[in-house]
Amino acid sequence: MITRRRLALAAAAPALKMKAQTQPRYQGSLEKFSSQIQAAQFDSLAWTRARYAEMPRQLRFNATTRKQAEAWQKKLRAKVTELVGGFPARTPLKPQILEKADFPTYTREAVIFESRPGLAVFGYLLTPKAQKQRPMPVVISVPGHGRGADDIVGIDDKGQPRTEKTSYQYDYAIQIVEHGMAAFAIEPLGFGCRRDEAARKRGLGTSSCQPAAGAALLFGETMIGWRVYDIMRTVDYLETRSEFDPKRIGLMGISGGGTCTIFGAALETRIAAAFASGYLNTFKDSILSLSHCIDNYVPGILQWCEQYDVASLIAPRPLFCESGEKDNIFPVEAFKFAHGEVKKVYQVMGVPELTGSEIHPGQHVFHGKQGLPFLARHLKA
Repeated sequence: MITRRRLALAAAAPALKMKAQTQPRYQGSLEKFSSQIQAAQFDSLAWTRARYAEMPRQLRFNATTRKQAEAWQKKLRAKVTELVGGFPARTPLKPQILEKADFPTYTREAVIFESRPGLAVFGYLLTPKAQKQRPMPVVISVPGHGRGADDIVGIDDKGQPRTEKTSYQYDYAIQIVEHGMAAFAIEPLGFGCRRDEAARKRGLGTSSCQPAAGAALLFGETMIGWRVYDIMRTVDYLETRSEFDPKRIGLMGISGGGTCTIFGAALETRIAAAFASGYLNTFKDSILSLSHCIDNYVPGILQWCEQYDVASLIAPRPLFCESGEKDNIFPVEAFKFAHGEVKKVYQVMGVPELTGSEIHPGQHVFHGKQGLPFLARHLKA
C-alpha cells in the first residue's frame, strides 16, 4: 500500500540527493577548528615519518673495505636473525613424493616434508627434460599473495593446467624451467594448502596471513622468520637430492615472495644467487607509509637497519632486483635509491657486476626479462 508519507518522500528524493551532492562532505571532528590547529600534529603518517628520521639504524652500512663489509655483515646477519625471532634446531625432514606428473618439457613432483615438528611444507618440484647436466642448478621459487604455489606452476583456479601464463606472477616457476634450471615452488605459510580453515572456506585466493602473522608476533617471532626457516629447510631437502647441485641453489619471488627472497638469501648463505621482483625498496617509503599485509613487519628493525641493508647481506653473491614503474605499493623512486645503496656494498666488495636491476613499464607484476637470464647466467655457469 502506498501511503502519503511514501509519496512525499519519493517526491522529495531528487531534491535531497541534490542537496547532499552540493553540501561539503563532513571532514571530521577538527573540521571547524582548522585555523586553530597544526594539522600535521594529528596526522599518523606524518608523525611516523618524523619518528623514522630519529631512528638510529645502528648497524647501517658504512664500511670502506671488503674486510670491514664482511665484519658488518656478520653483525647485522646475527641481529636480523634475532629480530625475526630466531630459528629452531633442525629436526628430521621426513620427505614424501606424493605424485610425479609428466609434461612435454618437464616433470613435476608434488613433495612434502616437515619443516619443524607438526608443521609440513608442500611444494612442486619441476625438473626440465632438456637439462642433461647432472647435478643441475635449482631455484627455490616463492609466490606472492594469491593462491599459493599453483599460481606459479601453471595450475588454474579449477585445478587444471593452463596454457597461457597469466595473473601478476606469470607462472615464473615454469619460466625458470624454460631457462634450463629446475624450480622448486614452495607454498608459503598462510597460502594455498597451508591456510587455516576459516580462510579455506572463503575461497582459494583468501590467505590466513593476518591471524598467522599476528600469532607469530604474540610468540615473539615473525612470519618472515617462519617463512625464511621453511626456505632453509627447503635447502636441506634439496641437498638430499643427488640430481641437484647444492652449490647452485637459487632463490626468487615477487611481492611477498620477494620479501622471502631478500630475507631468505640474506640469512641463508647457502643460497648461491637471488632474484627479487616487486619488493626491494625502503621501509620508509613502502611498508611504513603504505598499507601492507602484516607479514611484512619486523618489530624494531629500524633501530638497526633499512631494507637495503638486509638486501646487502646477500653480497657478494649475485643479486638481481626489478620493480614496476607504476608499482603503487613499492614506489619506483625508492626502489632506485635502495638498489643504489645495495650497489655501494657490492662496489666495496669489489664485485659491482654481481648485482643488477631493471625497471619495467608495468605495475606490481612479475617481469623477468633481465632477471631470469641473470639468474641462469650465474647458476648455470
